[in-house]
Amino acid sequence: MKTLQVKHLVKRYGNHEVLNIPALELRQGNYWIKGPNGSGKSTFLKVLAGLIPFTGNIILNGQISIHKAPVAYRMAISHAPAEPAYPSFLSGQELVNFYLKVKNGTLKQVNEIKSILGIDHYLDNPTGSYSSGMLKKLSLLLAFTGNSEWILLDEPFTTLDTATQNALQHLIYSTKNKGFIFTSHHDISPADISLSGIYHVQNNTIVIEPGK
Repeated sequence: MKTLQVKHLVKRYGNHEVLNIPALELRQGNYWIKGPNGSGKSTFLKVLAGLIPFTGNIILNGQISIHKAPVAYRMAISHAPAEPAYPSFLSGQELVNFYLKVKNGTLKQVNEIKSILGIDHYLDNPTGSYSSGMLKKLSLLLAFTGNSEWILLDEPFTTLDTATQNALQHLIYSTKNKGFIFTSHHDISPADISLSGIYHVQNNTIVIEPGK
């Protein structure tokens, strides 16, 4: 069983404490993180993805520490930001090719995800020419590419049309042997995504929603 264990996690920006999570363990499943804007949801996902420094530790599967084995840890984690941005001169295809190499993905996998999300020939164009919806689709394609054990999605449904939102829900629902942690202001139906737990960011920490 894949697990993520958070131990004594503290994240500060200067003297301002954003997160203080004494302990949290998530087993493979689908988890929805809620909270108002500015509560620390995005920061939490960035910490889990190994993108920003913090004190404490995160351990994958009881043995891979983000500090002691950072490369192995990051290989097992994928992250799609709420507002993706890439070097404007790079094409989407160049980024996909890079992820294929570093994340051990396959062309078949990429083509299947492209078909589900409705991604077409625009990948050949520089990302500086993309709309916000196109950038979001690219970020999702990159997050799903490879053999990551956990996929972190920050506001994945924002800027997507209704058809693509439904396609993404189906993609999450049908993806096996991975854990998902996502933030969303959109309502999530258990019929669309089977949720293992709902958590709230409150008072700089994370608490489980009663009954969830």
